[in-house]
Amino acid sequence: MSSTIIYLLLFLPFLIAADKCNKYDKRALLSIKSAFNNAYHFASWTSSSACCEWYGIECDPGVSDSSRVTSLFVITDSNVTGPIPPSVGDLPFLTTLSFHKLPNVTGNIPSLITRLTRLSYLLLSWNSLSGPIPSFLSQIPSLTDVDLSFNKFSGSIPPELAKLPSIQLFDFSRNRLTGSIPAEFGNFNKSSPPDLILNHNNLSGDLPVSLGVPVWGKIDLSRNNLTGDASFLFGAGKSTRYVDLSRNEFAFDLSRVTFPVNLTVLDLNHNKITGSIPAQINQVDPNYFPVFNVSYNRLCGEIPAGPITAMFGVDSYFHNKCLCGSPLPPCTSKQI
Repeated sequence: MSSTIIYLLLFLPFLIAADKCNKYDKRALLSIKSAFNNAYHFASWTSSSACCEWYGIECDPGVSDSSRVTSLFVITDSNVTGPIPPSVGDLPFLTTLSFHKLPNVTGNIPSLITRLTRLSYLLLSWNSLSGPIPSFLSQIPSLTDVDLSFNKFSGSIPPELAKLPSIQLFDFSRNRLTGSIPAEFGNFNKSSPPDLILNHNNLSGDLPVSLGVPVWGKIDLSRNNLTGDASFLFGAGKSTRYVDLSRNEFAFDLSRVTFPVNLTVLDLNHNKITGSIPAQINQVDPNYFPVFNVSYNRLCGEIPAGPITAMFGVDSYFHNKCLCGSPLPPCTSKQI
């Protein structure tokens, strides 16, 4: 067998795979490059090369007779400027769309994104996107993860997002969102709601009681202006692992709360919470419980002795109304 034939047998599959690139996907990608003024980030995106080999592109050769673009990553480049081009909606096999750490990417999320009926991961974090979070995201039922953190989104959270049937994560943290949390968010699947990360916004109002129905895995509402009762988020029978309600205006009686035994993070600092710390907190699994903070509230009574409460120092308990006992000073007769 000649050396030429051996070469072809060995490398022909790779040459064929490299040559594959759906012409419509390639057209859409070159349009995206042009919209971003041919920034250097897209230097490998040339009309003479296969788009599946371009930087930031992933393809699935098994999707059809020609490799289709399934992932688009544009990350960490201040030279990429302007709004997200509508042509991202012309990549019908896309399952992952990531624009991350692009400080000069501005504007709204384009509505043509709803054409991406296979999209699972929408990661538009650490940019300068603005305007409202669009309700039309609810028209992409394949979405599982939506991360819009570290942007300039404003306005209220669309209640329509509760219609997404497979959602596993909403991260809207560090934006400029206002208004209340939609009561419709209590309609998520009770046993597997999405992780809900809304910290560092300007959300206000009482929590809807409906939020007590889903068993949240992770819920972070910290650094907002939320008020009222949040005790219904807890329960010994729940599997919730992470609750951060710190730096709000929540006001409820902690004495009446029971805690999930799988809890790993509980941060309630800087609120208006009253009552005492329940002894049941010490029934939580102590093997992994790195955060416990009830400081800057209106708690009273003796800190219950146990493996959990003993793990944390003064800064987890101080600046309460009349909380006492180790690691704080001993209780007096007036404090018990």
